[in-house]
Amino acid sequence: MATSPCSSSGVSSSSSSGLGADAGLEIRTRSVEQTLVPLVSQITTLINHKDKPKRSDKTLQAIQRVGQAVNLAVGRFVTVGEAIANENHELKEEMSVACIEARRAGETIAQLTDVASLDHPESDSHITIFTDKTGVVKAARLLLSSVTKVLVLADRIVIKQIITSRNKVLATMEQLEKVSSFQEFVQIFSQFGNEMVEFAHLTGDRQNDLKDEKKKARMAASRAVLEKCTMMLLTASKTCLRHPDCESARINKDGVFHRMRLALEQVIEIVTDSRPNGESEMAPISIYSGIKEFKNKVEGLRENLYFLSKENLSTMLEVILEHTEDFTDSAYTSHEHREHILELSKQAKMELEQLVSVWMQAQNQKTKDLMEDLEVAILKTCQCMNELKREVHSAATSLAADLLKYHTDHMVLKALKITGVEGNLEAVAEYTCKLSEQKEQLVEMCRLLRHVSGTEPLEITCIHAEDTFQVTGPQIISAAETLALHPSSKIAKENLEVFCEAWESQLSDMSLLLREINDVFEGKRGEKRVYLSLPRPGKHNANLKALKPVKLDSEEQAKIAKLGLELHLLTSDVDSETEKWEDQENEIVQHGQGMSSMAYSMYLFTRGEGLLKTTQDLFHQAEIFATEGTKLTSALHALSDQVHDDDKPLLLLEAEKLISMCKQLQATAKASAQGKSATFTKVDACILKTRNVMTLLCQLLPLCCKLLRKNKAGNGCLKPAPPWKEDRIRTGTNARTPERRVETFGIKSLENHVTNMTFLESK
Repeated sequence: MATSPCSSSGVSSSSSSGLGADAGLEIRTRSVEQTLVPLVSQITTLINHKDKPKRSDKTLQAIQRVGQAVNLAVGRFVTVGEAIANENHELKEEMSVACIEARRAGETIAQLTDVASLDHPESDSHITIFTDKTGVVKAARLLLSSVTKVLVLADRIVIKQIITSRNKVLATMEQLEKVSSFQEFVQIFSQFGNEMVEFAHLTGDRQNDLKDEKKKARMAASRAVLEKCTMMLLTASKTCLRHPDCESARINKDGVFHRMRLALEQVIEIVTDSRPNGESEMAPISIYSGIKEFKNKVEGLRENLYFLSKENLSTMLEVILEHTEDFTDSAYTSHEHREHILELSKQAKMELEQLVSVWMQAQNQKTKDLMEDLEVAILKTCQCMNELKREVHSAATSLAADLLKYHTDHMVLKALKITGVEGNLEAVAEYTCKLSEQKEQLVEMCRLLRHVSGTEPLEITCIHAEDTFQVTGPQIISAAETLALHPSSKIAKENLEVFCEAWESQLSDMSLLLREINDVFEGKRGEKRVYLSLPRPGKHNANLKALKPVKLDSEEQAKIAKLGLELHLLTSDVDSETEKWEDQENEIVQHGQGMSSMAYSMYLFTRGEGLLKTTQDLFHQAEIFATEGTKLTSALHALSDQVHDDDKPLLLLEAEKLISMCKQLQATAKASAQGKSATFTKVDACILKTRNVMTLLCQLLPLCCKLLRKNKAGNGCLKPAPPWKEDRIRTGTNARTPERRVETFGIKSLENHVTNMTFLESK
């Protein structure tokens, strides 16, 4: 089957026709990836026509038009690539080779698809797409590889721009450090400000374009440092110029310059994907990530008893328990939390011992009883780890909530400002000690939150917050000491205000970070739409009021674990399908995302996690899920009115299946269930029916995507590519803006030409 044109998979994955990217080319940005998406999917569709038995005149003409269109589009694309090469001599040789390869591949495809005028296109007397099946695949692979090279080389120019901009900023910073007069400082700082604005724009665009969420978070942290430090650099430098003999003012200024240089260096590490001296980045392991990996290994024993050793599992648990010492050794962890964490650590060791014992027996003798015992041991081990995760989360977030509430009045900062203006050195010393204590508390809070943050980007945000408190605390102290020594200095007062504002801003950011960490813990997934459709006491129908909420025990969870896992896999499949749609606001996509989000919550319920705490929560979620499915059928009927008559029956048939399944699920969720056995049967039935709906949804989404694209393209007719305008080159060579030339010939320009390649749709 042809790859859907709606596909958003990167070029690095091979297609059904054997197309694949050059293994040596790693695509790190969304713009390059998304530019290649239409080329990958549409070329694949073309290739798949070589094996189709029916070749009508209409099909042959369409294939020939595709070949010609590909060749023309590649020609325009190559023209842009060659213009880039001429503007950037260090890339000229590589870019020229890639452009030549792309042009040659485009011409080959045009020759092989020149079939419309032939009486027998499959005749060996004329080499065509039908007689030389491997030739067209080779040409397509060469085209894809060479276009990718051109795009990646163009991306290097963007990186070069960022490095050049960074170098300008560094050079101007060196001048700012050495100035000795206000007049000179004002002049150079004006230039510095303009350079920082340019750097901010370039790095902001790059941050949004990065595919790796971890790198994106690191970039955001570095840019935040640079943004705040720009104002600090202004006031710290002015204070130092006003009071040149003041040691605390010099220390204050040096700290700002040092921090800015580190942030600039980190930006370059991210965009070039390199570290000084070839060091590899060793990110500290959090308790959450450790538990997640440990549970995955334990649950993997269900499928394979021999894929890891007991020593491996024991080592993983030891590492996790070592990290829990950050909590038990902390002076800020409550006695109650400390005791619970120690108890659960002890229990985790016991559960693992029991699991290993049953596991070793099962390796020797796979009886039904032993496999059931193994399943219970797996479930108990995972449940214990979940409880440990819950406990450390509670310890970290309750400490954070208390500290943020306690420090919300900023009393120490206010006192430092007052005593500094008074010139009271003794009082300033007293409050700087209190600020140092506050800093230690907040740094410890960040370290503990990092363990429970749940995602790598949030971990990085916690590390950034820790660094900010570590650095800003001493800077506030040096600024306060400067003001106390020069109490009548307006600039010293302004300088202290700026550093205090940075501290207050970071505290405010911590409240938002805490909320995000809690959201992740409660099962609300990252960037996906979150559906909070939980029942509230007294807010739903009368049947619910009479029922007592029930939680599943370990054995019941073990029985539905397989169903839950299937549901989890289906949510991933649905998410993958919805991400392939160009129009993310489409009603079908939105309903699909909503159903996937709710199904994921139901999967978490089977693991004893997430927002659904009781069986009643699950039943209500199943009702809402079924309602969302019913809304989706309405959107499907609306789509059927737009598609051609040939496609309508299949779509309507699938829509009827969906509405029937949703009605069955709704009836099951609303049915009364008295007693433990009946309740569990109802849970099992709800999850089974939800799984069936999700299976159908996995088939519906690609079908709808294909029909929409087919309808949009006019049932396979080609849209003419817009004419190439030579004045694009002239625009880029405007003498007044030489440093902006690359933008005209960069990724954006290349995107425009690749996305204009609209090819044949498979029928």
